[in-house]
Amino acid sequence: MEAKLYQPPPEVRGMTSLDKEAFTQTITVPALRVPTGVLNKVVKSLRKSTIQRPGVHRVVQDKEESSDFRLVLLDPHKVSSPSSFSEAESEALRSFSVSEELHYFEMRLTYDNLKSEEVLEAVLPQGQDVTSAFSRVGHIAHMNLRDHQLTFKNLIGQVIMDKNPGVTCVVNKTNTIDSTYRNFKMEVLAGEENMVAKVKENGVAYEFDFSRVYWNPRLSTEHQRVVQLVKRGDTVFDVFAGVGPFAIPAARSGANVLANDLNPESYRWLQHNCKLNKVESKVRTFNLDGRAFVQGPVKQELPALMKQKAGIHVVMNLPALALDFLDAFRGLLQEEPACEETLPIVHCYGFSKDNDPDTDVVKRASCSLGFPLEDKCSVHFVRNVAPNKDMMCVTFTLPKEVLFSCDHEQTEPSAEPAPKRQKCEEADST
Repeated sequence: MEAKLYQPPPEVRGMTSLDKEAFTQTITVPALRVPTGVLNKVVKSLRKSTIQRPGVHRVVQDKEESSDFRLVLLDPHKVSSPSSFSEAESEALRSFSVSEELHYFEMRLTYDNLKSEEVLEAVLPQGQDVTSAFSRVGHIAHMNLRDHQLTFKNLIGQVIMDKNPGVTCVVNKTNTIDSTYRNFKMEVLAGEENMVAKVKENGVAYEFDFSRVYWNPRLSTEHQRVVQLVKRGDTVFDVFAGVGPFAIPAARSGANVLANDLNPESYRWLQHNCKLNKVESKVRTFNLDGRAFVQGPVKQELPALMKQKAGIHVVMNLPALALDFLDAFRGLLQEEPACEETLPIVHCYGFSKDNDPDTDVVKRASCSLGFPLEDKCSVHFVRNVAPNKDMMCVTFTLPKEVLFSCDHEQTEPSAEPAPKRQKCEEADST
């Protein structure tokens, strides 16, 4: 923040309803008087020293309103006297016959010329964290305000909307998450209440009601990483598909996809997005509990698929719970094949707060499967979702000893674990 260039009026401190006029003030900045004939060359040569501020023109009319000269405004932090210019800048000015004599220009700074951080730092109580970070989901800015910022939530929302072109709605995540459907409770801080977002990720278009489904823009790289492992003709079982960020790109790349989600809204938007991307013939959609999907459609399709050479992938992206679902594969198929068959590759996500997250997720996956995965899997770090909390992906070929286990009593399809209440910081990641 350019603290000396803009000193906010003290009366804006503690403001909860945005008064844009209160931020206006006049400041004096240095300038060079430059002939119009060399203006563009001078501005280019001085690009490191000219004033940089939203909505502020670096070139203004000369005080004497001469058509032959203009004033080039300089950053007062970088230029306080002619000796402030670098050797290269001084040489350029001499070559263009421009005097290094400094002139001074009174400039009116308004709310429109301020950065969001400057406005919020001026308003919020001194010494408290100033957060202007948000996730962008189409036209929606999604914030996670701290308790001390809630008094200023509507002002913060308005500032974020003003300072970010294209944002027409700002929402704040409340402090609980419904882990059954993975949709956060949220309130609108500023702008329209239209929650239907349109986004593009890795060249694929998606539409969904952000207030009723799960979407995390920070996972685009992970979606792409897994989809690139899928080859044309492979089959993908997406157990917790959401609105389709794994399923649809996989189908577009030539895979056959069976995609499932328990949330009726996610299921509806999944179908919508399949049609939007013209892959509805490549994706079969289901609205089932994850365990019921594994023990139903997956169980029915696997025997025939395993006799083919094409790859089989199972994606389980529900990191709060997915590792616990791996036991659904125990004894899933009753008759072990007589010859070598293609076994499914599982990509299962989990959170870890352990000091050694790789070992932790492998141990938990092994426990759920009833089979040791050590040295039989790979672990990929996805992202840090909170202090001391990582999102990991463990990938392994489903062992025959698990899939054809005859001493395991197959459980009936059951509901996903009862909804948990989690702090949103801990769950902002799936």
